Amino acid sequence: MTTGAPPPLAPKRSRARTYLPLGVAAWLVLEIWLLTVVANAAGGLTVFALLVGGAVLGAAVVKRAGRRAFRNLTSTFQQAQAAARTGAAPSPADRTGADDRNGFLMLGGLLLMIPGLLSDAAGLLLLIPQVRSFLGRYAEKAVERRMSAAPPGSLQDAFQQARIHRPDGKVVQGEVIRQDAPQGPPRPEGSRPPLTP
Repeated sequence: MTTGAPPPLAPKRSRARTYLPLGVAAWLVLEIWLLTVVANAAGGLTVFALLVGGAVLGAAVVKRAGRRAFRNLTSTFQQAQAAARTGAAPSPADRTGADDRNGFLMLGGLLLMIPGLLSDAAGLLLLIPQVRSFLGRYAEKAVERRMSAAPPGSLQDAFQQARIHRPDGKVVQGEVIRQDAPQGPPRPEGSRPPLTP
C-alpha cells in the first residue's frame, strides 16, 4: 500500500568521501611498490636505514614544532595578562607562530615518521620555509573563499559575530530590541477581560 509520498532521497555523498579511500589505497600501493623497487636496487638494509632515519628526523621536527607552538602560546597569554593588569587594550596578536607555519612543520614531521618514501619526500618538502609559507597563503585564501560562499546562517555568521568587539577587546553578546516596534497584536483599550478571583 502506498501513501503517494515520494520516497526520501538519500543524501548525496561528497567527492571527498568518494575519492579519499581510493586515493589512500593508491598511495599505499605506490609506497609499497616504491619500497620494493628501492630495496631491489640498493638493498634492504638501505631501505631500513632510510625508514629509521626518517622516523628519527620526523620525531625531532615534531618536538621542535611543538616547543615553538608552546612558546608562542605562552607569550600570547603573558601579553594578554599584562594588558589585563594595566587595563590597556591588548596589542594585536604576535604573528610569529602564524608566519612560521607550525602546523605545516608538524605535518612535515608526521609525514617523515610514517614509513614510506613518498611520505618522506612530502615531509622533507614541508621542512622548506618557502613551501610552508606558500601552502599557508593558499590555505588562507581557500578558507576565505569557502567562508564567503557559505550560505547565511552557517559557520560564516558565527565567525562574523565573533569579530564584534568592544574597544577593550571583550566580546559583547546580546540582542537588539527596538522600543518603537509593536510588541504584539494591538488590543482595543475598552475590551479588557474581567479579572476573576
